[in-house]
Amino acid sequence: MSEKKRVLFVTQEMEPYTALSEIAKIARTLPQKTQTKGMEIRILMPRYGIINERRHRLHEVVRLSGMNIIVDDDDYPLIIKVASLPGARMQVYFLDNEDFFKRKSVFENDKGEAFEDNAERMIFFCKGVIETVRKFGWSPDIVHCHGWMTSLVPLYLKTAYKDDPLFRDSKVIYSHYEGALTENFPSDFSEKASINNLSESDLTAYQNDNGFTLHKGAHSYSDAVIQGSENIDEDVLESLKSMEKPFLEYQGEDTYIDAYLEFYKAFLKEEVEEE
Repeated sequence: MSEKKRVLFVTQEMEPYTALSEIAKIARTLPQKTQTKGMEIRILMPRYGIINERRHRLHEVVRLSGMNIIVDDDDYPLIIKVASLPGARMQVYFLDNEDFFKRKSVFENDKGEAFEDNAERMIFFCKGVIETVRKFGWSPDIVHCHGWMTSLVPLYLKTAYKDDPLFRDSKVIYSHYEGALTENFPSDFSEKASINNLSESDLTAYQNDNGFTLHKGAHSYSDAVIQGSENIDEDVLESLKSMEKPFLEYQGEDTYIDAYLEFYKAFLKEEVEEE
């Protein structure tokens, strides 16, 4: 492959900007290893209020900022900031908005209660990711989503943006990690999450009898799924294994990098053969 392949990482957490977690750790290590294999990367994540801008040397990217993202018929300014990762030749782009990300915690208040607007924050972030990449003018071969907060990205890419030249050939991988904070999601979530010409029926995969199932929706619209957490519900695991799409089972700390990169290569090879 003479031309560098491009991998977009969309993550809800990442070291050293958020607390240590399996998502944060993978999102920190995997892009760097991907880059050393000769691929071009971009990393997008929310700019939570817990991130110290001075210590991590964030600064606004004026040429990318200035867009408004619509959530529930309201316009919210999208500010893009960037920082260079210490010890690595990588940049991380942060999506910021005072209404959604100024607070000094990630998903819960100091009592451990999920924020009432987590659904709106997720919608803003997922829509913002796509508009930011469009501003880049950068067409990813693979879009790898990490965490429930990224779960609408596969839907948007495979429906509302499926004919966009930037994303038309992009393969979407969703890493399924344990847990998803949907306890305060509003009953009209599907209406709020709709975009462009989408209808509420396009979000049926994100719903079940008990409310909302973000992971299942993301599975439905992704080209492949990775089991990111060792312990996920057994019924969900069986469902993943029975999908008619590529699935990578959980990989331990010593094997996940090589396994993920091989998973990427399978997609890229498939793309070359199709050409």
